Amino acid sequence: MTASKPFDPKPILDHLPLLPGVYRMLDADGQVLYVGKANQLKKRVSSYFQKTNISPRIRLMVSHIANIEVTITRSEAEALLLENNLIKSLKPRYNILFRDDKSYPYIVLSGHAYPRLAYYRGAPTRHNQYFGPYPNANAAKESIALLQKVFRIRTCEDSVFNNRTRPCLLHQIQRCTGPCVNLISQDDYAADIRNASLLLLGKQGEVEAHLRTAMEVAAEALAFEQAAALRDQLQALRTVQQKQFVESTGSTDADIVAVATLNGALCVALAMVRGGRHLGDKHFFPQNADGQEPGEVLEAFLAQHYLERSVPPLVLVNVPAAAEALEELLGEQSGHKVAIRHQVNGERRQWLEMAEQNALLALQQQAGLQAGQQVRVDALREVLGLEQLARIECFDISHTMGEATVASCVVYDNLAMRNAEYRRYNITGITPGDDYAAMRQAVTRRYQKLQAGEGKRPDLILIDGGVGQLGMAVDVMAELGLPEIQLVGVAKGVERKAGLEQLIRPGEDEALSLSPDSSALHLIQQVRDEAHRFAISGHRAKRGKIRTTSMLEEIEGVGEKRRRNLLARFGGLRGVQLASVEDLSQVEGISLALAKKIHQQLMA
Repeated sequence: MTASKPFDPKPILDHLPLLPGVYRMLDADGQVLYVGKANQLKKRVSSYFQKTNISPRIRLMVSHIANIEVTITRSEAEALLLENNLIKSLKPRYNILFRDDKSYPYIVLSGHAYPRLAYYRGAPTRHNQYFGPYPNANAAKESIALLQKVFRIRTCEDSVFNNRTRPCLLHQIQRCTGPCVNLISQDDYAADIRNASLLLLGKQGEVEAHLRTAMEVAAEALAFEQAAALRDQLQALRTVQQKQFVESTGSTDADIVAVATLNGALCVALAMVRGGRHLGDKHFFPQNADGQEPGEVLEAFLAQHYLERSVPPLVLVNVPAAAEALEELLGEQSGHKVAIRHQVNGERRQWLEMAEQNALLALQQQAGLQAGQQVRVDALREVLGLEQLARIECFDISHTMGEATVASCVVYDNLAMRNAEYRRYNITGITPGDDYAAMRQAVTRRYQKLQAGEGKRPDLILIDGGVGQLGMAVDVMAELGLPEIQLVGVAKGVERKAGLEQLIRPGEDEALSLSPDSSALHLIQQVRDEAHRFAISGHRAKRGKIRTTSMLEEIEGVGEKRRRNLLARFGGLRGVQLASVEDLSQVEGISLALAKKIHQQLMA
């Protein structure tokens, strides 16, 4: 066999223009190795083939290049946007990659006559007020709880609010003013909403002044109960201010982004400040970043994180970054000027230092967790006699008496669970309750692509079940031509207690029992429990959907549109079951006669 000729870039480089654009490095199979942008394509692409000043990582990538493709753009900003889209869709092995969180949580005040305070994820709409985004769900939900204590705004769904005849428990524990049963006027409720909005915008002083003025007016008018209620709100507001994370002297909206390194590992810390309040932070650990400079990692994060996502007017960074094109693009995207600043002083410098410290702390914690996980992996590898153990996949089956069967496959890879690679399989075409057939279908669907050369090959497959389920999985892998992958069944044992699991291995007559304090067993339990959780949550969701739909489908005269109207009006099947005939008849398309029929059949 003759060796393939080394790649000669000269014919391509000779024809590259000094224009902005995006370039793609491809290997011999046509797979994209790397995507980059440039203000001058010819200079940037040529730099990869210089004999000096090339890092080992880039040198390795260059050795695999078999072709180069370029796309010319009108500006560097347009090239940046195209580069980001290609990186997210192609995930090249040599690009720095960050986990792409689909959305961040917001706090929303709905556009109703009596607005609802709620936690929200998704694209904002014009009918509601949105505050955030928040770095995580806990920060948003804690803020909602604090606002409830101060302003007692409703948080219930419309289906509940529209059908109340007496105050709920939240009113009784002083967390809601009871607008559902008209215990507060619309004007007074609107005042609470206005103050809550100001507080979420960081204008605590303005809120406190409004409350104090209203309290004094009520006292002068001898409305002592109203004055006392306003006094209680002021006291609750002061308590909230004392509990806030970090306060600022201004009302700044800003993100603080800091990169830290520890023993070759990198972490990006993102802290969010809205209305001068520090809402919390989030940590990102990039992939494919070995040997990269902090500035390169930071630039990759800024592009991947902010393009097509909400961005505040100010972004503070702890290392210099070439951000002129990104500032221009983010400004066009957000509709306001965006500044990315490195050289700052005073309070903003303190924010950056705090973000750096948090990034270092996250790296230290990750290192400690990985050390513990490495002990577990090494122990399991030794127990099973495997040469290599990095990727584990585990299957579980969940159903209720054969109803709504769902199989799960979870992935443990490189010392951590990889949620993005989890998969569920809706099992169909089998005898209800046949776990063996369900396992056959799930394993076949999972690995038939691997047989075709697609997907990642696991080092170990765990089957949550006994000899029968394991035997079925072994047969499938043999049929697919993948018998070399190690399979192990995890049975619960005679007493079905944690710590007494038995490991069943193909070709072994006796099951293997490990000590309850075995590190290898702890890893198996960790992965198996996650597979069980993922399977049962999918099964419950599927079962609930089937039961909700089927009960209404059995009622003659209730078609798809009427079912949808009923479920939307009452917030689900339970709400429909609790509704009176009069309430049902108010739904679009539901006559009084049909309402009586629905009520009778659901109550039967």
